Amino acid sequence: MSQRPTFAPSDPELVVERVSKWFPVEQGLFRKPRQLRAVDSVSLTVGQGETVGLVGESGCGKSTLGRTVLRLLDPTYGRLTFEGRDITNLGVSELRPLRRRMQIVFQDPYSSLNPRMTVRQIVGEAIQIHKLAKSDAQEEEMVLSLLDRVGLRKDALTRYPHEFSGGQRQRIGIARALAVMQDAKGGLLVCDEPISALDVSIQAQIVNLLQDLQEERGLAYLFISHDLKVVEYLSHRVAVMYLGRIVELASAKDLYEHRRHPYTRALLSAIPVPDPEKRRLRIVLSGDVPSPLDPPNGCAFHPRCPKAKPGLCDKDVPALRELDEGHTVACHLPEEDP
Repeated sequence: MSQRPTFAPSDPELVVERVSKWFPVEQGLFRKPRQLRAVDSVSLTVGQGETVGLVGESGCGKSTLGRTVLRLLDPTYGRLTFEGRDITNLGVSELRPLRRRMQIVFQDPYSSLNPRMTVRQIVGEAIQIHKLAKSDAQEEEMVLSLLDRVGLRKDALTRYPHEFSGGQRQRIGIARALAVMQDAKGGLLVCDEPISALDVSIQAQIVNLLQDLQEERGLAYLFISHDLKVVEYLSHRVAVMYLGRIVELASAKDLYEHRRHPYTRALLSAIPVPDPEKRRLRIVLSGDVPSPLDPPNGCAFHPRCPKAKPGLCDKDVPALRELDEGHTVACHLPEEDP
């Protein structure tokens, strides 16, 4: 799979400014709670109609960031701007109208669907909440149109989630997310590992569906995944996270061809390459990912970094800085070659 063409969005759909999400962890009756820094001072933009891929090891904070930018979780610090409006401190009633412009597709297409509800009820529920249909007949017509668009037949209406395959359930999840976004173009869809629970052949179908919907509706995607090849294929830009922070951000083409952060180099070295002449030496990192309850001083990656310099990397937190146009890296000693 090859990367998508370079993308130049006119306006940002989402702006994330130094956003953190910390969770208090109780330490006992007489001890002060510690803070688990799931997301730590992340800045990011997603342009209108753009796909930004978000990759990193399990537990690095990708899903927490996805839920925070949608205000499913309240940020501890920082600012969130959606379509030019500050949504950082909006209440539930103020957020409700914006839900028609920002939705999520979850990782597990079974547990995210109510097993006691039919597909008609699952997809129609959001239409009812937002009062988008004037009658039951119109609501059913809207549901049928959505099901048809995601590749499901009319007989799916009266069936329950357990009667479908994993790929079909994920199509239902996508239809549910689109149910409130169908009146106008644009909007943001956070895709949180939407294909990880599916067979490879089905993954390609869901990825193609997401691309088609983006072209039709001008949707912006924050695409969270551990599948590096799919992210390369689907994304215009890619952000790499490590221990709650973004360590590298660039266009998909630039990031995959010119990896500047040592962690990105190690991460991408794991991608299988069918051509023997193009295979890279696999970089195996020593040690484990530090705990977000007790992150190391300085650069969070320095205990595992083969290039770490004592007195620098273990003391100062590297700022995310632009090395080349559109290519930012948080590293004191970035790589110079691809």
